[in-house]
Amino acid sequence: MPTGKVRYDNLRAAVAQVLGFSRHRVEAERWTAFRSHYGLEALYCQPGIRGAHEKGGVEGQIGWFRRNHLVPVPEVASLAELNAMIDRWDQEDEDRRIRSRPRTIGEYFASEQPLLVPLPDEPFETGRLFTLRVDRYSQISVRTNRYSVPVRLIGRNVRAMLHASELVVYDGREEVARHERLIAKGGTRLELDHYLEALVRKPGALPGATALDQARSAGRFTPVHDAWWDAAVKAHGERDGNRALIEVLLLGRHLPHEHLVTGLAAALKTGALTADAVALEARKAADADTAPAEAPEPSAGGRTSIVPLPAAVRARLPPDKRPLPSVAHYDQLLRLRRDRPTP
Repeated sequence: MPTGKVRYDNLRAAVAQVLGFSRHRVEAERWTAFRSHYGLEALYCQPGIRGAHEKGGVEGQIGWFRRNHLVPVPEVASLAELNAMIDRWDQEDEDRRIRSRPRTIGEYFASEQPLLVPLPDEPFETGRLFTLRVDRYSQISVRTNRYSVPVRLIGRNVRAMLHASELVVYDGREEVARHERLIAKGGTRLELDHYLEALVRKPGALPGATALDQARSAGRFTPVHDAWWDAAVKAHGERDGNRALIEVLLLGRHLPHEHLVTGLAAALKTGALTADAVALEARKAADADTAPAEAPEPSAGGRTSIVPLPAAVRARLPPDKRPLPSVAHYDQLLRLRRDRPTP
């Protein structure tokens, strides 16, 4: 971490207002807390063309990085994936030389690193904390957007920590929900698992649930779920079929998603349309994934085949000096049978 004054451009996240033509600024509240935590002293550049010479080649290097790595715009599934890509490019950039300079970027940083001071032991919490009340729809409202929490928390106050890319909800010290942050205004993000206890009591509400539509869009509710659900409704009726599916979804709290889907497919193939059968097949899939890679497989007759040791391994084994097996001591049973009088 640098010491002394650090030059900053007038980034909006830090500067709430520029006071005249001086270097005095009205700082944002979170920025002041950040500087205080790390002990930084800010020196703000002059706005506009007057401060262009105060930034050195920083903006030029930022432009180089953007043109070489972010043009065209990368296609990623999440902000976390983009951050990981930028970290990798940043590491690769240490081997680059800026124009005709004799050393690389990494070598220059290595020479400056001993002059830096260590970071504080405690990291700075960049998220913003909210205390919110859960409404009757088992949702909380954060920055004009709505997010679901478990139905058992209806009517209670929870703490929500809003980060740049996600929202984490706590009941006391327990984490009860984690959502990807909604960027647009007026959006809703619902987790189907949060409503399962309520749907068990009202299974007829499942087909039209918004949380179910979002689970389908996210890929958590797969075509295998739909196929098993249709078969269960035909076999047990709509109410009991819906309840059977809800019981299967509750298994997802204890079983990995991929094993649960495998269990659904196996149960559908055999016509087993109960949650217990799905749980059994899912656990079989989990056991198969954790079994040793060289475990003997059953033969066509249902018996376990014996896998011989490789010749190279057998050559290194010591000679077996044990006597050959014999059944001679069982012959005394034959003598006793012959000596027994016939009735």
